[in-house]
Amino acid sequence: MTDQPLMQGFPPPPAGQVTLANWRTPPFNRWAFQHVREIVPTADIANDPDRVWRLPSAPADLSDVTVAGEGGAIDFPQFLAATDTDALVILHRGRVVWESYANGMTATTPHILMSVSKSVLAVLAGILAARGQLDPATPVTRYVPELAGGAYDGASIQHLLDMRAGIGFDEDYLATSGPIIEYRKAQNWNPLAPGDRPSDIRSFIATMADRDGPHGGRFHYVSPNTDLLAWVIERAGGAPYAELASRLLWQPMGAARNAYITVDRLGGARGAGGICMTATDLARMGQLLVQGGRRDGDQVVPEAWIDDLVAGGERAAWDAGDFVGYFPGLPIHYRSKWYVLHGPSPLLFCVGVNGQNLFVDRANELVIAKLSSHAQAMDTGRIALTMQGVDAIRRHFAAA
Repeated sequence: MTDQPLMQGFPPPPAGQVTLANWRTPPFNRWAFQHVREIVPTADIANDPDRVWRLPSAPADLSDVTVAGEGGAIDFPQFLAATDTDALVILHRGRVVWESYANGMTATTPHILMSVSKSVLAVLAGILAARGQLDPATPVTRYVPELAGGAYDGASIQHLLDMRAGIGFDEDYLATSGPIIEYRKAQNWNPLAPGDRPSDIRSFIATMADRDGPHGGRFHYVSPNTDLLAWVIERAGGAPYAELASRLLWQPMGAARNAYITVDRLGGARGAGGICMTATDLARMGQLLVQGGRRDGDQVVPEAWIDDLVAGGERAAWDAGDFVGYFPGLPIHYRSKWYVLHGPSPLLFCVGVNGQNLFVDRANELVIAKLSSHAQAMDTGRIALTMQGVDAIRRHFAAA
């Protein structure tokens, strides 16, 4: 921890330098999450400046919104500060009703999504499925035959989308050695140690030989499975991941800015966590789901795929899985890289480490994009407070 200003000076003093070795740890992540491409190699996800989706502004007064915290109710500015919010954009009925930024972030700053990237990948998978280029029921080894005979034998694309492949992998964010560290090195997110041989995402996936249960069983969160799906999407779509994301989603959706994605030393996309974009463009993706996948009369995302997020998935698989402790007592299922909170108005949402979220309430036409820089990867207190904040925002606009 340091009070030294980050990345100030030519060069910055050592205590204020953000590097590949420290960029995801506090306080360095506060700068790094907005400057990822200065640390890790990336590929552009290009927008189309001639097709930008203009969102009208209709600012709302949220001064009466209070959030239930552990120490008692807090007001809205206190909620934003307590959850380390870098950006918050709220859309209601297609209008920007709230937009705020902190920690040097602006409306045009790309911020890393972490595992919200998985949900973006699933949207691409849904688009390719509707085009007949990807069959979720098909074994993954049909698209990546290099993995035949290993732990992925018998796992379908849908198993990977639902985090129900029986692959042995411990996603321990606090680990300092072992497979998860080798995985980070392979994806270009950690520096190599002396004597390490350079690796890459696809080569790492090929080393994953352990099974820990049947495919189609409990919810088991394994990020490399999503990077494998990025590989599948490239095979199915016949183009690099960033190009497919641009052509199939980013441009027809009307993104206002280019996004980008981190890549390994061979250009392999980090589909599990490497996308960086502005908060408003993330909100645009949420609005696309509110509108049944349509924008200006064009069906960008298949509506049946969106409906399946709510109708598909199994509550029992979630309840037996890895993440129940982060959302205690909440009725949730997980489908195609999206979390679904049950209720009269089901809430679709995405989760990324260190406080990245997108919430979509289709019934109330409400979208909440929240980008943050939590100190911990998965902070149960801040996750709970964020969910309480979202509940307060939903109640405010449901009454509007």
